[in-house]
Amino acid sequence: MIRTQVYLPKSLYQTITTVAKQEKKPAAQVIRDLLTSGLAQKQRPSTIGQALLKLTNIHVHAPEDTSQKIDEYLYNA
Repeated sequence: MIRTQVYLPKSLYQTITTVAKQEKKPAAQVIRDLLTSGLAQKQRPSTIGQALLKLTNIHVHAPEDTSQKIDEYLYNA
């Protein structure tokens, strides 16, 4: 792990220490958990369009004749 220093408003610090006591965890763990979930949420596509663009980057390997034999592949498994 890398040690870092962050300045927090007093009210935020108090909230973190309260949550840490309730969850019986160190305040540092509460902060790491909150940062992890917050950053994961930021990285999610925020619109349907962005989600579809992300899907277009998925490379699917299918037989070359898929468009001609789609019914056969779907229903005659």
